[in-house]
Amino acid sequence: MFGRNVGDKFGVSDDAWRRFLDWDVTPRFPEGFTVHDAWGQWRDPRSGRIVREPSKVITIAVSDDRLARARVREVADAYKRRFRQQSVGIVENQACVSF
Repeated sequence: MFGRNVGDKFGVSDDAWRRFLDWDVTPRFPEGFTVHDAWGQWRDPRSGRIVREPSKVITIAVSDDRLARARVREVADAYKRRFRQQSVGIVENQACVSF
């Protein structure tokens, strides 16, 4: 889950998001992924304040192995660095997937 605010303001434009997908997500997951628009809410651990912001959610189906988990963490870390984010949410679920 990727919040699009930078500080208290909207900061990750559609163009910046597409560049992030092109440069950081696609090279790590060229087999594919799905992006969803979302509206997120979380409590800032520093201030205790509730923050609401437009967000993106990426769904990626990968094998359950250390390399895949490392690539997911690399994507999250790249987003945090590039857009000065405190955190990126990651949810892992086992599923039976077929294409």
